[in-house]
Amino acid sequence: MRQYIKASLWIVPLFGIILGVVLAEWAIRADRADWPRGWSYSATTASGVLSAIVGAMVALLGFVVTIGVLVVQQATGTLSPRYMRLWYRDRLQKAVLATFTGTFAFAFSLLRSIESNSVPDLGVSLAGAAVAVSLLLLLVYLNRFTHNLRPVAIADLVGRMGENVLAHGATVIRNAEPRADAPVPSGEPVMSVSSERGGAIQAFNVAALVAEATRHDCTFVARHVIGDYVPPGTVLIEVHGGESSHDPRHVAGLIALGAERTIEQDPAFALRILVDIAIRALSPAVNDPTTAVQLLNHIESFLHMTGKRELPGRYVLADDHGRPRLVLRGRDWEDFLQLAVCEIREYGASSVQVCRRLRALLEGLLDSLPPAHQPAVRTELELLREAVERKFADPVRRALAHTADSQGIGGRHRPGERTPQGDP
Repeated sequence: MRQYIKASLWIVPLFGIILGVVLAEWAIRADRADWPRGWSYSATTASGVLSAIVGAMVALLGFVVTIGVLVVQQATGTLSPRYMRLWYRDRLQKAVLATFTGTFAFAFSLLRSIESNSVPDLGVSLAGAAVAVSLLLLLVYLNRFTHNLRPVAIADLVGRMGENVLAHGATVIRNAEPRADAPVPSGEPVMSVSSERGGAIQAFNVAALVAEATRHDCTFVARHVIGDYVPPGTVLIEVHGGESSHDPRHVAGLIALGAERTIEQDPAFALRILVDIAIRALSPAVNDPTTAVQLLNHIESFLHMTGKRELPGRYVLADDHGRPRLVLRGRDWEDFLQLAVCEIREYGASSVQVCRRLRALLEGLLDSLPPAHQPAVRTELELLREAVERKFADPVRRALAHTADSQGIGGRHRPGERTPQGDP
């Protein structure tokens, strides 16, 4: 339900309409006979002003819808369709729509109270103020989406969202670690909980799952990682220990399934969006390697952040007494690294700029990350070297593509920089 409310574009504007009607009733009741003379209106003037406001709000709503259509075309054409999930959750956009619908309902409700000898002066003045606020929000809305539709701005937004989700998840797991002597369940489960419908796993209700397992003195083991698509009948949870007295529908209801992934508990989906935008920029139809290099800047930042965290690939959450109650699958460092560079390497291997930026990214990871992560990085460096060898037959161009450059082309090189073994 929370996912649906966040994704809906009509719920917040509906509240705006209700609030507009309520405020109109309040303004009519609060209107005073001694309202300042300079702020008094004749019935004809008030009726004309309110009618103009009603028409203007309808027109502005149509304008915002037109902008939405352009955003959809931009996102699906040159960015990534996955970005749409973030766009229609934007709070500013919902605030703009709610302000327009609320002002419309406010002005329309006041119209019925206008008579030849009775004019809601306070309400007409408030309606004018609401129009000013609506226009200001519209300008902020236009400014924001004009700037945020650039791939670099989207990369910054998505990257920060992924990092925040990963940091929050790490805090939750750290605060719910079991005691060192607490045994983690193994062996055959006493029962399994399957999904009644198919969908992508969007989120686990971690607190409710831990509470349910504590209530029945058992341990839940999740079979899938967040982001997996599960068909109907797939086992979602294995129950270890305790008794098989759970309501399977209740337990399955603590796992949110949807038509597509979401970043809410899935930082890898943020990385997926960044990679999608980068490889679309590398397609022959777009042919914009510089955008791909700019995306690699944010991907590198994400990899440095994840590389400095412990990612065991399996997380155990405990109750208040330190007993294991929920075991979740996760992604390890190699999963994030492969997702970040594999497709960009394959689609950008023919671009000197992309190859140079990828090498700088990987060598930067070698310099800053713990030794445990270095074998995976060296494997990706070897794969990059092989890709360059296949794409560039000329030794001079091959050496150019093998050179690490943090700007792709044009970055300053320091003496003693790394070069692949065997290259001139």
